Amino acid sequence: MSGGAELFALIVDQDTATGLLLTGVGQVDIRKRANFLIVDDKTSQQQVEEAFKDFTTREDIAVLLINQVIAGMIRHLLDAYTKPVPAILEIPSKDAPYDPSQDSVLQRVCFMFGES
Repeated sequence: MSGGAELFALIVDQDTATGLLLTGVGQVDIRKRANFLIVDDKTSQQQVEEAFKDFTTREDIAVLLINQVIAGMIRHLLDAYTKPVPAILEIPSKDAPYDPSQDSVLQRVCFMFGES
């Protein structure tokens, strides 16, 4: 790697992970650090928070994809996050449609452009 931000990171449900990992997004480095967390009923809020903090401080992560339902679990962290890299993108899951009113990043963009 060139040392720059190059990877996607994922905090997603099993179905979303399956699709994205099949596209080649997943990686486990030589230190056995994965760039994804698959969230299920047994995953605690603390595990999600730790993954978010890890992925947003890693220099090799350019974009973090997170299911919007999971983002709701750690909304306080998303609302406080202000760095441009990695970019945070909330995505829908199979069981929950995307709700733009819940997306912290979209709300900030709308505010910057004077949209309500």
